[in-house]
Amino acid sequence: MQSFRTELENPIVEKDIIDLEQKIRAFREGKIHDEKFRSLRLARGVYGQRQPGVQMVRIKLPFGKVTFQQLLRIAEVSDEYGSGNLHLTTRQDIQIHYVSLDRTPQLWAELERDDITLREACGNTVRNVTSSPDAGINPDELFDVSPYAQAVFKYFLRNPVCQEMGRKIKISFSATEKDTAFSYIHDLGFIPKINEAGERGFKVMFAGGLGAQPFLASVVHEFLHEDQIIPYTESVLRVFDRYGERTNRNKARMKYLVQKLGLEEVIRLIAEEVTANKVKTFKIETAAIPLPFIPEAIVATEDKADDEYHYQQWLDTNVFEQKQQGFYGVYIKVPVGDIKTNKARLFVEAIRPYVADEIRITQNQGLLLKFVRKEALLPLYKNLKALDFAVPGFDSIADVTTCPGTDTCNLGIANSMSLAVVLETVIHEEYPDLVYDKDIKIKISGCMNSCGQHGLAHIGFHGSSVKANGKVVPAVQVMIGGGTVGDGIGRVAERVIKAPTKRAPAILRAVLDDFHTNSAEQESFHAYYDAKGKDHFYQLLKPLADLTALKDEEYVDWGHEETFITAIGVGECAGVVIDLVATLLLEGEEKLQWAGEAFEGKAWSDAIYHSYSVFVNTAKAMLLDKGVNSSTQIGILREFDTNYVETGEVSLSSTFNELVLQINKNEPTEEFAITYLNQATEFYKQMKAKREAQFVS
Repeated sequence: MQSFRTELENPIVEKDIIDLEQKIRAFREGKIHDEKFRSLRLARGVYGQRQPGVQMVRIKLPFGKVTFQQLLRIAEVSDEYGSGNLHLTTRQDIQIHYVSLDRTPQLWAELERDDITLREACGNTVRNVTSSPDAGINPDELFDVSPYAQAVFKYFLRNPVCQEMGRKIKISFSATEKDTAFSYIHDLGFIPKINEAGERGFKVMFAGGLGAQPFLASVVHEFLHEDQIIPYTESVLRVFDRYGERTNRNKARMKYLVQKLGLEEVIRLIAEEVTANKVKTFKIETAAIPLPFIPEAIVATEDKADDEYHYQQWLDTNVFEQKQQGFYGVYIKVPVGDIKTNKARLFVEAIRPYVADEIRITQNQGLLLKFVRKEALLPLYKNLKALDFAVPGFDSIADVTTCPGTDTCNLGIANSMSLAVVLETVIHEEYPDLVYDKDIKIKISGCMNSCGQHGLAHIGFHGSSVKANGKVVPAVQVMIGGGTVGDGIGRVAERVIKAPTKRAPAILRAVLDDFHTNSAEQESFHAYYDAKGKDHFYQLLKPLADLTALKDEEYVDWGHEETFITAIGVGECAGVVIDLVATLLLEGEEKLQWAGEAFEGKAWSDAIYHSYSVFVNTAKAMLLDKGVNSSTQIGILREFDTNYVETGEVSLSSTFNELVLQINKNEPTEEFAITYLNQATEFYKQMKAKREAQFVS
């Protein structure tokens, strides 16, 4: 603990890390229940792995931005604490695997030396705020959305309104109407607009999501002024926290709240929260993302590439002109998103002379380099090629997106990473011209939860299984027809058929060959799929799903040698809140302390929200004492009235519902903050005394 205090300059971060160490110690001593501890560590980026006794640590990198030094720091930490591998994710994070739980505080402290956080990378929080990786250099953008993504990340990090929600919230910012950050599958998706008055703002997409049951987002604002995006987001989070499901985690997402209450009612509830918001308007600091250091120009030479055709193919598929005249963006295809740490170090040294000191992680698990001068393209290419990082076809059909699957994930059913390599090989060897095709995407997930985004793929696969001859056969659910249309419009892929996973290459060949043969000239894949209809593809692939003549190797998954068995653990995509009376009362006491500290720091809004949490936690504890369990916070307020206030067992000056919901009827002033805190304190003391009296009697 002492080393954290002396090495870290930020006292808030220092406190976070010390708290994690103390909680780990308490967990080891049996003082914190496993489920409660899980929720706590997830909110600090520490996620249980498929392999027992080790953790995956997720590093939160807002909109995928990472500097040379940060990447080197992450590599160093992975060597010291993990497996020496960096995994790039579809949410523009980096993950380190095989970390000991007891060493996670030290790991976090090492990362913070270069301003890298784990906080709220997992758990029931606002996850990493993503953006189009080319934001800031896209020639078609109206303005750079990066500062807006940064502002949202910064405002809600450690914000009381989103620390213990029912589930996660995902937010994205697309650079243009091409919607390359997939606004339509996010809880909140923002697409830049400029109104007739020349003001900046965003089209706002709401309550989308993938997972086992995909929902396309709805438009809730055609134009929301830039100064309103943070207040609006805060209102949304307040509603989700209060009304969102907390018992059934499969229904604990914004999309299900909209399904339950209706979009109009949720919009009404969001509007109700405006009064309570910490800010009514929030000016975004558009200069918050400074221009990165750009290396000096180099002298052009007469050198040529060893393979001119390959170089030209790389230029055509991986390089584009930036909006900044004379500079180019360069994409790096990273197979299955994995970079070994020794290679990461060589990579930084290889690119340092030629690119700006700002790398962006892409949603398809690659990298984007910025501000490359024309004369630097060839030497950069040569350096990248020496590291096998100059593979053409970035974001093409030959660039398959995949989650880790059974390599490390508890929920994985199939080895998605090995399958991705196999399918990319099919494209490169049998359909080489398709490396230029950026209109068709292949995406793979190890299970139905869509971490590999199979639900928005033109051709998608997710891990599954089928039974044949008394054995379990590894299988893929084939999904076709999804993808981005643009400006908030997207398509969810349809489930077509399930087939043994070893037949996935044959399935891909069948679909591509049929597309080549039966599509009209210049017809898009979406138009072709719509014209043919789902049944056409079912009939096309039905012979490949036949289980009557399975070969021995089809009982074995890709990348494995042993016969397949399904071994699914408990998922940790969101923490589970423990329902024990004593624990909840202790949490109430802790939140009272936080409320007091926030008040002393003149953070009135934070003090009010912590006080609100005291009311909810304490009431939930008392309801559980009667065997009453409510799945939402609003339900807790109503049930407490029914079971305690209306029966006369607890005397209040109003209904409990009215008492607590003062929170959205009052401005977050100092006067209201102290009044509400005193009311929460009195309520907590009254309920604690009531419960303690039960044991005395």
